[in-house]
Amino acid sequence: MQSNKLKIGLFGIGLEAYWQQFEGLKERLEGYLSVVSNKLSAIHPNIINLGLIDNAEKAFDAGSRLRREEVDLIFLYVTTYALSSTVLPIVQRAKVPVIVLNLSPDASIDYQSFNQMTDRTKMTGEWLAYCSACSVPEISNVFNRTGIKFHQITGMLNDDPECWDEITEWVQAAKVAHVMAYNRLGCMGHYYSGMLDIYADLTLQYATFGGHIELIEVDELAGLRKEVTHEEIAARINEFDQIFDVQLDCTIEELERAAKTSVALDKLVDKYNLGSMAYYYKGEGNFENEDTISSIILGNSMLTARGIPVAGEYEIKNAQAMKIMDSFGAGGSFTEYYAMDFAADVVLMGHDGPGHIAIAEGKTKVRPLKVYHGKIGRGLSVEMSVKNGPVTLLSVVDQANGKLMLLVAEGESVAGPVLQIGNTNSRYKFSLGARKFVNNWNSFGPAHHCAVGIGHIASKINKLGQLLNIDVIQVC
Repeated sequence: MQSNKLKIGLFGIGLEAYWQQFEGLKERLEGYLSVVSNKLSAIHPNIINLGLIDNAEKAFDAGSRLRREEVDLIFLYVTTYALSSTVLPIVQRAKVPVIVLNLSPDASIDYQSFNQMTDRTKMTGEWLAYCSACSVPEISNVFNRTGIKFHQITGMLNDDPECWDEITEWVQAAKVAHVMAYNRLGCMGHYYSGMLDIYADLTLQYATFGGHIELIEVDELAGLRKEVTHEEIAARINEFDQIFDVQLDCTIEELERAAKTSVALDKLVDKYNLGSMAYYYKGEGNFENEDTISSIILGNSMLTARGIPVAGEYEIKNAQAMKIMDSFGAGGSFTEYYAMDFAADVVLMGHDGPGHIAIAEGKTKVRPLKVYHGKIGRGLSVEMSVKNGPVTLLSVVDQANGKLMLLVAEGESVAGPVLQIGNTNSRYKFSLGARKFVNNWNSFGPAHHCAVGIGHIASKINKLGQLLNIDVIQVC
């Protein structure tokens, strides 16, 4: 499925009766709208600007056009007082989230110059150019009474970084919602037996995020491995040497197994045009399948690093969380609690299997493991820590009410000793302290997996939740 580009609708509103009364007002407000359009275009180029809507007839036409254009998000710029009847038909027909922009052209009116004007008609026209806040309560009232969810931003047209940072975050959140709506998630294998917390309702995933879920047999990946050539294996081993810090105790036989599976994985991803994947397969009793699954970690780590996040243990909800994080540009590595370090007041977190090597602190090591704990087989694994600095944790949570929720926490990845066991693992410090963080996080009933990415992006995730109409809880 090829994702279409995100489209953003923009229109300004005004009152048609003003134009004959106040010379130059319409042109001035259209100039303000051009400023908004240009600034939005700098954030995201695909803007559908409908201009200034000033009566109900234009509103109906505008709503129809936005629906035809299939916009994903609307910015409604309130330039001056306008009737709510010039707004409602547009939003009702477009049926997408709407952001109300209450933006003043300047920090304040120049009261001294204003009050020195001798023509009260011109004075009123000048005031109306600053009157963006006037109709926002009216619009809010009508939206609430007609069941339309909306979000508002109050600030200034220029010289207001806080305002425009918020607008940028809404656009970024809309981009991620759009990515999820078109994402193809591959589910290969089956659940890890007994992990009741990770079992997911796939239809609920569709209902919440959209996209497509492809159920894939491990046998297909094993079959693709048979087609991999010696030349492809040699080339992939060279890639391993460039990307990873391959340890000296990794045998050529294991590197060849991993390279063969990695090439086959790429072919599988291309075949189904996957944007993410969840996998697990016990593999016992079938040599080809076991050989495939036990050599999958390096290939899945490479996929994750190039924007196709892969979650182990068939954790579908966490594959979604990882895709969200990666779509925000934060990465999104598969993780769970490893241990508590009360002496340093940190939580050790990581996981066996693939890691997001693009957000690693230094080069990711490849180590041979004689046993995959709790799983069949042996082979090569990756050992990495997430880059030191700010991080965000995200979990897609199944609630008892049958709905999904996003659970978020911001913390820091800090330097210090980690477990050199051939897994991903890091040390995380939280403003609540390790003890309270763990208690609070667990109280919301997440699965034991989550996604971790670099940077503090809770405010962006909160906006994504509002666009998707799902709850977002921030622990810290």
